[in-house]
Amino acid sequence: MKKIDEDALAEAYNRALSLEKSGDFDAAAKAYAEVLALDPEDHGGAAVRLASMGRGDTPEKAPDAYVTTLFDQHAEVFDNVLVDQLGYCVPLLVRQRFQALELGPFKRVLDLGCGTGLTGGALRDMAEDITGVDLSENMVEVAHDKDLYETLYVAEAVDFLDDNEDEPFDLITATDVLPYLGALEPLFFGAAENLVPGGHFIFSSETLPEDTFAGRPFMVGPHQRFAHSAGYVRQRLDETGFDLVEITDITVRLEEGEPIAGHLVLAKYRG
Repeated sequence: MKKIDEDALAEAYNRALSLEKSGDFDAAAKAYAEVLALDPEDHGGAAVRLASMGRGDTPEKAPDAYVTTLFDQHAEVFDNVLVDQLGYCVPLLVRQRFQALELGPFKRVLDLGCGTGLTGGALRDMAEDITGVDLSENMVEVAHDKDLYETLYVAEAVDFLDDNEDEPFDLITATDVLPYLGALEPLFFGAAENLVPGGHFIFSSETLPEDTFAGRPFMVGPHQRFAHSAGYVRQRLDETGFDLVEITDITVRLEEGEPIAGHLVLAKYRG
């Protein structure tokens, strides 16, 4: 792997950002192309920024290098920013839905994209054993210090599901994972392969008005995160062996003071 010219990369990326913010998307797209030429692994997320501007193909997922860099940088302040400043409460909503539906306690739980342990903390007294997986080593270190998980892995979610040879789980959670994935088949197939028959899969997603999707199943939204249509989520769940239990409209978080619409989805594996 060739060494990255950090100075040239920083110059190109900052120039691209400035052009994007000024609204000159064509010039920004050319600058982001320079960024990708200098850094093919895409630590800065140029591919998703191009897609959000409508100047590039929608990728199947956010680059692993980008997701890792993003969350490694914010691990120490993640809880404060996401919960206190951005109003993120999806883990609490997950707990409330389980209580309302009288589901649990759970024997084996897999928390994909566990981050600093927000979902693990919300479900700790409802689970006998929780395994956490996250791509960011710094986030996993914070989660480890909270002593919420029996086992923690640094890994990409779909890769973990593909490689896991331990006994299956009776619950898989994926809160704030779908905003960094476009195509959902790999995640849903992987979840099915790692659940006991009758096991549950709960996850959150961001969404946009149907006319914004314009027939697309998913797209990169204005804040460089993936949004998924409810119809696409329903279809892919059915095709990968799940029965939909419920899909609930939620506010996932705030962005610049405005609520971000999303879904909380609970499905049951047919087996």
